[in-house]
Amino acid sequence: MSTPVKAGEPEKRRLTKAGRKTRERIVETAAELMSHRGAGGTSIPDIQAAAGVSASQIYHYFGDKQGLVLAVIDHQTDAKLAQQRPLLDSLDSIEALREWCDRAGDRQDAMGCEGGCEIGSLASELAERDQSARTGLAAAFDRWEDPIRSGLARMQARGELSESADIAALATAVLAAIQGGMLLSQVRRSSTAYRQAVSAVIDHIESHLVR
Repeated sequence: MSTPVKAGEPEKRRLTKAGRKTRERIVETAAELMSHRGAGGTSIPDIQAAAGVSASQIYHYFGDKQGLVLAVIDHQTDAKLAQQRPLLDSLDSIEALREWCDRAGDRQDAMGCEGGCEIGSLASELAERDQSARTGLAAAFDRWEDPIRSGLARMQARGELSESADIAALATAVLAAIQGGMLLSQVRRSSTAYRQAVSAVIDHIESHLVR
């Protein structure tokens, strides 16, 4: 499984330990604020005050607000994928797919289905306004979809999934069901829509199993 190089990685490798901690604090603070206010509703002064840093430090580490937004996209993607591991790396059976999706539904229930998906929320806000952010978000969803596709490919390689099954299309369908289901669950304050959407897609994948 290939791992795309994320924005800002060369710069991060050149930072001192103290510099890395400061940068991480800024990104974490910005991510928290943007999750509640949106990227457009979060200003540099807001982040300065919450993180206890100067504007010059923010511009030093990120260049401008757009650079900080890209770093937030990477941060939220890392957090979202880490939250789903180790299940995310073992999606090579119908049972594993169902357990992975059920766990996500349980997390939604625990939060009262509030907040939605951090990556999806950023995509809704930024995809049509900021080309760099749209590209970063596309890469974020690719990182999420990649382990789904890899798990399905392993099933196919073992002869469990039909050779005619379109692995790439099925992986995209799973991710689309997750995103759409999360949005409806957020609006309706119930995980039912999410669970129904992902279950329908997994049922479709199951129909491709070699009996």
